[in-house]
Amino acid sequence: MEVANKRVVEIDYTLKDAEGNVLDSSEGREPLAFVHGTQSIIPGLEKAIEGWNEGQEGAVTVEPAEGYGERNDELQQEVPRDIFQADTEIEPGMRFQAVGEQGTQIITVIKVEDDKVLIDANHPLAGQTLHFDVKVTGVRDATDSELESGQPDGVDEEQ
Repeated sequence: MEVANKRVVEIDYTLKDAEGNVLDSSEGREPLAFVHGTQSIIPGLEKAIEGWNEGQEGAVTVEPAEGYGERNDELQQEVPRDIFQADTEIEPGMRFQAVGEQGTQIITVIKVEDDKVLIDANHPLAGQTLHFDVKVTGVRDATDSELESGQPDGVDEEQ
């Protein structure tokens, strides 16, 4: 069966940066399952595997515009240290989630000063060209409940 909209797709993948460093992989885990056409994965990867068949594998390169977007310097800002819990040790490189106008975002701490913290709301992979090795391990028609929820049955939304 071919990857197409309204189908549950399962993929094994390895994601690498431009230098070949592995950033993420499904190795040792269950395949990534999603309902194709519901924007559950980055657009460039979803477009690239459309029309692939179960068992097909290959390399996919996704430019920033079709991945996590270009970096936006306006998404860096200084915030008062006191917005964080007093007993929380804040250090550069820490990541946390914040809910804002655009939904849940990953925030990265860039620099910590006495009463200020420089944060970055760009996705950690923004501005990067992504290199995937992908294998389609399963394709089936989505059920009505999967189409309604946009998630395969039995899949945690945090996947």
